[in-house]
Amino acid sequence: GANRFLFRLAPILSAGPAMLTVAVIPFAGDITILGHATTLSITDLDISAIYVVAIGGLGVYGVILGGWSSNSKYSLLGGLRASAQMVSYELALILCILSVVLVSGSLDLREIVAAQSGAIWHWNLFSQPLAFVLFVIATFAETNRHPFDFAECEPELVGGFHTEYSSMKFALFFLGEYCAMIVMASLTTTFFLGGGEVPFWAGAPWYVQLPAFLVKTSFFLFLFLWVRWTLPRFRFDQLMALGWKVMLPLALANVFVYGALVSLGVFGA
Repeated sequence: GANRFLFRLAPILSAGPAMLTVAVIPFAGDITILGHATTLSITDLDISAIYVVAIGGLGVYGVILGGWSSNSKYSLLGGLRASAQMVSYELALILCILSVVLVSGSLDLREIVAAQSGAIWHWNLFSQPLAFVLFVIATFAETNRHPFDFAECEPELVGGFHTEYSSMKFALFFLGEYCAMIVMASLTTTFFLGGGEVPFWAGAPWYVQLPAFLVKTSFFLFLFLWVRWTLPRFRFDQLMALGWKVMLPLALANVFVYGALVSLGVFGA
């Protein structure tokens, strides 16, 4: 039968990781308050890129537990689909982050942003276009957004892994989904668009960097909606083939190429 404890725990495990990831995102440069300089991020970790990967990977537990504990075949199939999809595309996502770390020479998100300051061509978007494209595609799959929303494909699975949920538990699942969208848009901005850095204005003050960060992040949030209105949903076999046969080999090749370029001194890491 249904497991009451896991049924209640699943929405928390789904929403929690996305909210925790916000803690290390650098929204802008340092701000001085009463003579004390502080960062515009909740915490400052030297290994914040590893933190993002580790915490982000926990979201899959909420999805699979929500599907299994509901004691419903539709919920279980939705949970299995979603977890398989998230694990498949998470590999390409991590490899794209690894290539950015190789070029930037740091696991600290603030230093990754600082490495992209100055001219606009310093952005990783231009130095690593393949990693950028793969990362953006993987973010759609990781957040279960259209055209990768197989976990809640209404004609096949009713409501997916949250079919049996209602009230605040149902709201927590959607809160986690939209929070994950904002986090992924922020991480795309941080890794590839220089975070809050303004082109040709290195060291811009925080009140300039913060609006710049919000504008860049808003563009990717609009992209989520734009794709939803534009593209049809894939078949599930096409989804898995894209993840394992196309994106994973390309992401691996990208890491090898940029690893070789860094070792040859093309990028200063």
